[in-house]
Amino acid sequence: MNKLKNLQGPALVLSLLCGLWLLVVLGFLVLKPSAYNLGTVTTVLQFSTILAVVGLGQGLVILAGGAGIDLSVGGAVSLSAIAGMLCIKLGLPSFLLPAACILAGAMLGAVNGILVARLGFLPFIATLGTFFVYSGVALAITGGAAQAGVPSWLLPWGRGVFLGIPLPFLTLAIPCFALAGLMLIATGWGRWIYAMGFNERSARLVGIPVGRVRFILYMLSGGLAGAAGLVSLAWLGSGRPNIGQNLELESLTAAMLGGIAITGGRGGVGGVFAAVLLLTTLKTGLLQLNINTVWQVGIVGALLVFVLLADRLSYRWR
Repeated sequence: MNKLKNLQGPALVLSLLCGLWLLVVLGFLVLKPSAYNLGTVTTVLQFSTILAVVGLGQGLVILAGGAGIDLSVGGAVSLSAIAGMLCIKLGLPSFLLPAACILAGAMLGAVNGILVARLGFLPFIATLGTFFVYSGVALAITGGAAQAGVPSWLLPWGRGVFLGIPLPFLTLAIPCFALAGLMLIATGWGRWIYAMGFNERSARLVGIPVGRVRFILYMLSGGLAGAAGLVSLAWLGSGRPNIGQNLELESLTAAMLGGIAITGGRGGVGGVFAAVLLLTTLKTGLLQLNINTVWQVGIVGALLVFVLLADRLSYRWR
């Protein structure tokens, strides 16, 4: 107990999330002991991959402050996956599909960056608008139908497993978080991001290119959404225009639950990673208990409200 009291910042967040995760796992083990096995662990990690990659981009945008938020991530995931499949049908060599998805996502993120960093739109309004545009375009150009024709060489990666760990989680999610964590703690860019989130006016006064950094972060968030779209193609074997549904809510919850302050300048990506695993374990457990998906969305939303309330109360206490 004394050690827990002495913990601060990211270490405290990780400790609390690990404790919550254990409580969730133990609770589901009591309710349905047969539900948890190696296959369930693999499923949790498979579902975690897309949310983790999207949540990382969301977390970095929020961390930079300026009321930053990216509500378009769900639409960007869907549209980048569909754009990649359309490029293949138009004759693009199949080995360029990963580049096409990531580039499409980065371009969608660049639109957000222009609206927010260049034109001065409120991030909430700008990205909410682009969310509807991206989601609507993905549905309109496909008629709501899944797009077949994913290259066969991509499927073994999307569905492959190594020691119970899905290959996309092992080769994409973990390296992305490791690189982002290293950038935040060991580079000038990381210090700029924290400085912007802590006090944007002071950051401008000391010469930090706030607008350029924010634009790049929105592009990065879009590129990560494109990578998540690629994972969905490799896993499901088709491009689905609604694959990004609810990811904006879940990625925001993961960022907040992971200890990133809604005002920016505080938190880290390690907490986001742990929060993603907690959320996915919770949702998988609810599926095992045959809880309707509508209730699952409601539970995630309630958890987001609780996290924001806890953050506000802790701020007042400090």
